[in-house]
Amino acid sequence: MIEQLLMLEGQKPNIEIEKIRQSLEATVIVGQDISGEFVTGIYASDLMSDVLAYGQSGAMLLTGLNNVQAAISAFMAEFKGIIFIRSKIPDNDVRNFAIEKGMIILSTDDDMYEACVKIAKIDDQSPISREVSEPAHKTHNVTTYTFNIDGKDFASAGLVSTQVKTILKSIGYDPQLIRRVAISTYEAEMNVVMHARKGNLTLTASDKEIAVVVNDEGKGIEDIEKAMVEGYSTATEEQRAMGFGAGMGLPNIKKNSDKLFIESVVNKGTIIETIFYVK
Repeated sequence: MIEQLLMLEGQKPNIEIEKIRQSLEATVIVGQDISGEFVTGIYASDLMSDVLAYGQSGAMLLTGLNNVQAAISAFMAEFKGIIFIRSKIPDNDVRNFAIEKGMIILSTDDDMYEACVKIAKIDDQSPISREVSEPAHKTHNVTTYTFNIDGKDFASAGLVSTQVKTILKSIGYDPQLIRRVAISTYEAEMNVVMHARKGNLTLTASDKEIAVVVNDEGKGIEDIEKAMVEGYSTATEEQRAMGFGAGMGLPNIKKNSDKLFIESVVNKGTIIETIFYVK
């Protein structure tokens, strides 16, 4: 299914959201005025690490995972919004997050396969006209921020990464650089929430580089080399049911960062340091 939707993205780069809504007979939950709004494609998945690893910026997420983590993942991946399948209606946490971040939320009665087939038949595409301008990079001094992360607090998981992304946007870094930092930071934050008792994240931003260090107290990583392999996961069934544990966490961090350093001691904790060069 993922491969099919990635191919759809390549074939239909500019899909009008209103045409998607009509095709799926979907209800608009957030973003009542969607006329003239376009997406670069549709990405269908219930695994949020896959969304972060393979999703295309400007796309829309099609998912049956109805929780705030789906919204945060879509935001980190620079998606325009979410289409919830099987008549799922998001709760107030998801709605409020979407409103705050300017995301569009739809809900359809179709299942994932039916929705994909209908969207693939949309053939009247319109080009998007955009004015591209250079980002106003305003950083001149080194700026440091520190955040605390609580283990097993899935209700707040992703909020630190959201703050990091907001800070980097306010500074004026390139959007693609911000996306890479946000995805990497989100994966590192989720590692703390899923596998540690507590931790902290330190963000250091300058003209030359952005550094993110996540230090946790927890069970540690027994085999770092094995943990770096795509698909390897020690997540519980409960964590998998929430859309995590696809074994893409550390690989996603490596993929998006310019430098990655990991230190871990079993039954003590893990330090993950990522460096992103400002070009």
